[in-house]
Amino acid sequence: MRITKKILTDLAIWMVMFGVLAGVVFPFFVLLLGVSEGKALSPVFFAATVFAGTAVGGLNYLIAHWVIRPRLRYLSQKMGDIGVQIQQATYTGDWSSCTPEQCAVKVESEDEIGGCALAFNRLLDAFSESRHVEQSVVNFTHSLSSTLDVEELAAEALAQIMAHTNTQAGALVIEASGELEVAASRAIKDAGSILDSDQVRQMFRDGKEIRFSVPEGMVIDGIVADFEPREICAIPVTFNDIPIAAMVLVSSVGFQRGDLRLARLFREGLGLAIQNALAHRQLQRVAALDPLSGAYNRRFGMKRLREEFSRAVRLNGNLAVIMFDIDHFKAVNDTYGHLVGDRVIVAVCNAGQRILRGDDIWVRYGGEEFCAILPGATVQNALDIAERIRRVVEETAVEDGEQRISVNISAGVAVYPDQLSDSETALLDHADKKLYIAKSEGRNQVVH
Repeated sequence: MRITKKILTDLAIWMVMFGVLAGVVFPFFVLLLGVSEGKALSPVFFAATVFAGTAVGGLNYLIAHWVIRPRLRYLSQKMGDIGVQIQQATYTGDWSSCTPEQCAVKVESEDEIGGCALAFNRLLDAFSESRHVEQSVVNFTHSLSSTLDVEELAAEALAQIMAHTNTQAGALVIEASGELEVAASRAIKDAGSILDSDQVRQMFRDGKEIRFSVPEGMVIDGIVADFEPREICAIPVTFNDIPIAAMVLVSSVGFQRGDLRLARLFREGLGLAIQNALAHRQLQRVAALDPLSGAYNRRFGMKRLREEFSRAVRLNGNLAVIMFDIDHFKAVNDTYGHLVGDRVIVAVCNAGQRILRGDDIWVRYGGEEFCAILPGATVQNALDIAERIRRVVEETAVEDGEQRISVNISAGVAVYPDQLSDSETALLDHADKKLYIAKSEGRNQVVH
C-alpha cells in the first residue's frame, strides 16, 4: 500500500507506525508475563514503550536509509548517465564510450537490488547486440549498393554473409531467365554440382529454407574443398515473395543460435539488390544487341575488342579479327526490297554465329558489314573459321514466295601479333583493308 510517491518515505512511515503499535501493544503483552496491571498499564510505562517502539522504527529506517539509499542512488545515477551517453551516441555515431564493459553497473548483492543491476547489464548486452546487428545490416545493404554487376554483387554479398556467420564455405545461386547459375562461391570444390541438387531446386519452387546436419565421417562429393561439413543450410532470397536466389552455407562445426538469423536479415536487402542487378544485366544485354540481327551492336563490339586486345597484349597472346561484307547487297535491296534485305542480314548473321566458338564475339559492324572477334585464334584458326562461314553463307538461301535468294560474303582477316598493331583500331583497320582487297579481287573470298 502506497502512502506517498517515495518508497523510502513510505518505509519510514510504516516503520514508525509499526513501532508505535508495538509500543501500545507491549504493556498488554507483559501482563501475560506476570507483571502487575498497575505497573504495566501505568502512563509512564505506556509512554516509555511507545517511545521505544517509535525509536526502534526510526532507527530501522535510518539503517535502511544508510544501506539501501546509496545503492539505489548509484543505480539511478549510473543508468541516467548511460542514457545520456546512448542518446548522444545515437546522433554522433561514436559508441566507443558506451560499450557493455564500460557501461555495466556493479553487481554487489544477491538480492533484488543486485538482480536489478544484473538485469540492467543484460539489457545493455541485448542493446549492444541489437545495435551490432542493425549496423551489420546497414553495412551489408550499403556494400550492395556499390555495384550493379551480378557477379561482383554476389561475390561481395557472399563474403559479407560468411564473415558474419559461422560459415567456412558457401555459394550464392541465382535464377536468371529461368535458369539457375552459381553467381559466386567460396571453398566449394565443384560449385556447379549445387545446380543439380534436387533440394536446391525444390527450394526455388516452394521458397522454404533447407537445413540438415551431416553425420560424422560422411563425405559429400563435390561440395567442400578442404574440410568435412557438419551442417548445410540453403536460405531462399526472395523478391515480391518469389525466390530469385539461394544462399548455400556450409559450416564445419554447426551453426550457432544467431548465425542464421543474421543471414536471414541480410536476405531482405539482398533480394532487392539482386533483382536490380539482374534488371541492369538485362538492360545491358538489350543495349548491346542489334535489334534486327540479335548480334552485338558496334558500340558494344568495339568495347569488347578493346578489352580483348588489352588482354592479348598483356598476356602475349593471339587475337584475330575478321571483317565480313555481303556482296552486292544493294542489288538485293533494290530487287527484292528492304524487308527481304533484312531477312538476308538475319540469315547471314545466324550462319556466322553458328560457326563461331564459345568465346568468340559476333558483331554487326554496320549495314551489311559484320565483324568476328576471335580471342586466342592463330592465323590458321581465323582463316579456317572465315572460310567455313563463307561456305555456309554461300549455301544459305532466303525464300521470298517462290524465289530463293542466295548471297555471298567477302572477308578480311587480321591477327595480332602477326600484324604489329599498337591498338585495337589499328588491328581492325588491317582486317578492313584485307576485306577491301577481297572485294576488289572478285568477292566471295577470304583474304589475309
